[in-house]
Amino acid sequence: MPAVDRADDLDFDGDDDDIDEHELRRQEEAYQRQYENEQTWDQLQEDEFGNLFVDKTAEQRARRKRLLSAAQSARIRKGMIRYLLLVVDMSRAASAQDLRPNRLACILGLCRSFVREFFDQNPLSQLGIAIMRNGLVEQLTDLSGSPEAQVARLDAGKLGSPAGDASLQNALELSVSLLRSLPPYGHRELLVVFSALATCDPGSVLDSVKTCKANNIRVSVVGVAAEVYVCRRITEETGGTYGVALNELHLEQLLLTHSTPPPATAAQAKAELVRMGFPQRSTEEASSAVFVGLEARLLSGNYTCPRCKARVPELPCECHICGLTLISSPHLARSYHHLFPVPPYHEDSKERAAEAAGVLVGQPAMRDEVPTSTGSYCFGCLREVSQPGALGQLHLTLRCGRCKQVFCFECDAYVHEQLHNCPGCEFGGT
Repeated sequence: MPAVDRADDLDFDGDDDDIDEHELRRQEEAYQRQYENEQTWDQLQEDEFGNLFVDKTAEQRARRKRLLSAAQSARIRKGMIRYLLLVVDMSRAASAQDLRPNRLACILGLCRSFVREFFDQNPLSQLGIAIMRNGLVEQLTDLSGSPEAQVARLDAGKLGSPAGDASLQNALELSVSLLRSLPPYGHRELLVVFSALATCDPGSVLDSVKTCKANNIRVSVVGVAAEVYVCRRITEETGGTYGVALNELHLEQLLLTHSTPPPATAAQAKAELVRMGFPQRSTEEASSAVFVGLEARLLSGNYTCPRCKARVPELPCECHICGLTLISSPHLARSYHHLFPVPPYHEDSKERAAEAAGVLVGQPAMRDEVPTSTGSYCFGCLREVSQPGALGQLHLTLRCGRCKQVFCFECDAYVHEQLHNCPGCEFGGT
């Protein structure tokens, strides 16, 4: 039933004059937002034989937009080392019920996913967390390279309930105090998840914006309620981005766009050499346990700094004695994949299939080993796929522009988001 018709059928106890028209409109919008993505009957299509099937191609095309935008920015210079402060709004606006189950629970869950994705995409970077509540900003964690330590603090039971107002100026001042002394080769960033429609500041927020701009701090905001002018002004002045979430899925997409490194500014265009160390790991035997790290924890498995021989518990990190950045070779290798991403696959068509047939005729194939009724299969998972342009196509089929191999939508997402290497190009040596 449409939300407009539901409003006419609502039964109220007593006077209708006591019902705020704005509140009623807000409830209707929340209802529409809650059930926006649950109309699955819109995806039903009919094939040439009159059978019904669920068409997922439109949803898959929308998901590929993020991959295409990342590939288009491949030639833009980006930074490998990032210092990011994540600020979560825990004002009274975070207790609204327009997101399921509520704003705060939804935001914290997506922030935990964002933290893990951030360190997966940027293993050499560091991240810290702060919250805005009662007009103040409270720093939860210091900048570090440990994802599990950051995720453990994003627990609604430990953080308490939302209260008071949000203060963007205090968040900007905290970011300046934490990021201004960091090395110039690192990207200084502030990401604010903003739920309120106003900011309660002790002074002029524009003065803090100028300070952030002078210290090369890039401020980005992800809004949950509606677009706010001051947030737009802050992001434009500092070179960040601003987006307002329409629903839970859109909020997740907005957050994950900040997991990949942003383009380097003119002040960061100069290349610098960074001294790093590759420590060796000690044995895990109980007899080799020593006091490790600045907290002097008794651990058996640890790493030894090659410069000062101090012991650290995990990688990547900075040595607490000499300050040397300690990493492993896999961390360094994983930092390069966003600099050389896999070219995006193109949606398959009859013209591309005919062109690829002449190229693949001399290459070994597995058509005899893979039984298919269509004669086409995914080169990644060997699953049968539809011919290009066929009626009743359930999934997208994509083709690599280099090796001309066909891939299903799931393998396309896995190659570009996780593997970062094309199996067809590696198999054929292209």
